[in-house]
Amino acid sequence: MAEIIIYTTEICPYCVRAKQLLDRKGLDYSEIRVDNNDALRNEMIKLSGRRTVPQIFINGKSIGGCDDLYQLELSGELDKMLK
Repeated sequence: MAEIIIYTTEICPYCVRAKQLLDRKGLDYSEIRVDNNDALRNEMIKLSGRRTVPQIFINGKSIGGCDDLYQLELSGELDKMLK
């Protein structure tokens, strides 16, 4: 099973949308909330090079945000990454 980590904030609609896709696919993931936690936000930025949420990692590889996740799903690449 692939390890999925998603950095989020509480009020981010893109975070909700990304988690909905992961939930629909029946995937387990670890959610790291970065709102009100500068250390975790800085960790996210260091790992991804991006400041926006969500930031999604599959098996330690940064895949980007919500739009990137949906693009991987549409292209069929997400399922390949999860194997």
